[in-house]
Amino acid sequence: MPILSGMSTTVEERVAQWEQMAREAPDDMAYFSLANAYKDADRPEDAQGAFAQAIELNPGMSRAYQLRGQVLIQLGREDEAGPLLTKGYTVAAERGDVMPQKAIGSLLEKIGQPIPKVQDAAARKQEVEASGETVLDRRTGKPQPRLPDPPMRGPTGQFIYDHFGQDTWREWIGQGTKVINELRLDFSNDAHQDIYDQYMLEWLQVTIEEIDAYTGQA
Repeated sequence: MPILSGMSTTVEERVAQWEQMAREAPDDMAYFSLANAYKDADRPEDAQGAFAQAIELNPGMSRAYQLRGQVLIQLGREDEAGPLLTKGYTVAAERGDVMPQKAIGSLLEKIGQPIPKVQDAAARKQEVEASGETVLDRRTGKPQPRLPDPPMRGPTGQFIYDHFGQDTWREWIGQGTKVINELRLDFSNDAHQDIYDQYMLEWLQVTIEEIDAYTGQA
């Protein structure tokens, strides 16, 4: 999901923009977005390297394990992909990242690697959230105070309320401000609002498909 979809930029321009952002603010999401841009530009070696940087900065980024594993398989480096995906499967399970966990499991099966046994994330989540005052935060994998209310209307707001804590949401507000400033977003422009929302979901490591599936189960 390219961050700058909806804006008239070429793949090369997106690569250049995220390269600059990774130099100026080298955090996990800058490298994750740069890796996706490299992937779109058909630069798999650069993509897997940027995904590796994202994982180094944030070892809990399950989607980075998934996507780097895909690229390594594309490059014919299944010997590297196997251990990486095995670890990523465990990371995804610990954080309750259902869709990345399933995708990583399919990749492991594709290259003939066993699916690791993992702790029941649903049971841990239920234990942490029994009081109603805490939530098992998806980004950190740790208990956090629950948000007082959904941060926005609709399914996305409810999903965030049910899966992320106050500390993570405060961190996103700071990150979101940087996105607005770096990309010069104007919220009177619907396309710019979409870009902001897309970046937020990528930072939280959530997809629209996952939100839709969750809404259907509710």
